[in-house]
Amino acid sequence: ALAVKFAERQRSPHCLLVKEHQVREGADTAHPPRRTLFVLNVPPYCGPDSLSRLFSRCGRVQSVDICDKPGPGEKKDKLTSKFFDHKTVKGFQVAYVVFRKPAGVQAAKALSQEGPLLISTESHPVKTGISKWIASYEASIVDPKELKAEVDAYMQDYDKRMEEEEAKAAKEEGVPDEEGWVKVTRKGRKPGLPRTEAANLRVLEKEKQKRARKELLNFYAWQHRESKREHIAQLRKKFEEDKQRIALMRAQRKFRPY
Repeated sequence: ALAVKFAERQRSPHCLLVKEHQVREGADTAHPPRRTLFVLNVPPYCGPDSLSRLFSRCGRVQSVDICDKPGPGEKKDKLTSKFFDHKTVKGFQVAYVVFRKPAGVQAAKALSQEGPLLISTESHPVKTGISKWIASYEASIVDPKELKAEVDAYMQDYDKRMEEEEAKAAKEEGVPDEEGWVKVTRKGRKPGLPRTEAANLRVLEKEKQKRARKELLNFYAWQHRESKREHIAQLRKKFEEDKQRIALMRAQRKFRPY
């Protein structure tokens, strides 16, 4: 456990849990063994620069990778937009600190014997609490001019890629591949024949019939009342017929002992 403080007046230090990262050879190429320090309980306001400055006293730091949870080191895509590729940090994270030499890992593990280490300094302050919330809110405000410039640049690149793809498809159209197959694109197909007036009339007639079938039956209130009366009358008639049938069956029953 490595005790750290993010301010000089902070009374209770924060504990970072550190250990040597050990994996099978070749399993994690981004975090090589014997040179990687695995750090747990990293707060969301502690960034890669803060960890790099903290462990730089143990040796030259090659890279710092902060993740939401432990996992294999994969090459992450570099963020190209501060408006659309921004990721909100939630909760505590884990970090992989890669040193230039293996001695840096052992020196970092020995830091636990020292007192609380100060991460935030006057030259490199780490914002926490209300100041962190204010900075996050100010960063969330979008500048319309910068946003428009980034969107315009993206659309120009997109149009350029589309033109290159269309030119490539037009160049390859009708040319057989190695196996002799010819790629047929949507542009190469023949357009459909236009509809005639008779065909349009048939389509309109079918739509009219569909609408007529979907019309509600018994639209008016008096039609609802009449349909209910007819239904009740049919139920009563059926009930009387059932009563007569049961009475006839009872009358036909006779006592025949022999």
